[in-house]
Amino acid sequence: MKIVGISGSIVGSKTKIAMDYAINQVREKYPDAEVELIDLGNYDVVYSDGRNYLDYEGDTKYVTAAIMAADALIIGTPTFQASIPGTLKNIFDLLPENAFREKVVSIVVTAGSSKHYLMVEQQLKPILAYMKATVVQTYVFIEEKDFYRKEIVNDDVHFRLNRLVDDTVQMIDVMKLIQKAKDDAYNF
Repeated sequence: MKIVGISGSIVGSKTKIAMDYAINQVREKYPDAEVELIDLGNYDVVYSDGRNYLDYEGDTKYVTAAIMAADALIIGTPTFQASIPGTLKNIFDLLPENAFREKVVSIVVTAGSSKHYLMVEQQLKPILAYMKATVVQTYVFIEEKDFYRKEIVNDDVHFRLNRLVDDTVQMIDVMKLIQKAKDDAYNF
């Protein structure tokens, strides 16, 4: 089982802090899982120009190939101007429209206030659905007030992140059972 976390911004620290916590929970609870955190701030990803993702080079090819090879993604995004950042949208644009078929995708969102809570429902989930993701329905929304000195200080956020990790792994197991049933039906 390969799980890739994406910290979807090149600026700020809160999304990276939340993603570090989530990915560390995956490593602790599921030591047999292959786990990687891709912090987009550490990569020089070019803008999508419509090419096949395999035709890119360098960091762009590495990031897109890692995403395509994953069984599950935990996508972390800040909320900028009531939307996802352009860096994360560019990652989606680099990938084929069915990139997330048979992949489990869960979501962690950071925002300055609760006013942006529905951004996930109105913007991110439709993109993921278009790309054929199996989305873990409950996502973790973390507000500015839940951080203090570069740490998450709200125990409820820790609980929800732990639950998101468990739900993600359980959904991977369910997807494997569904695939096995399909394969058995066709004698693969």
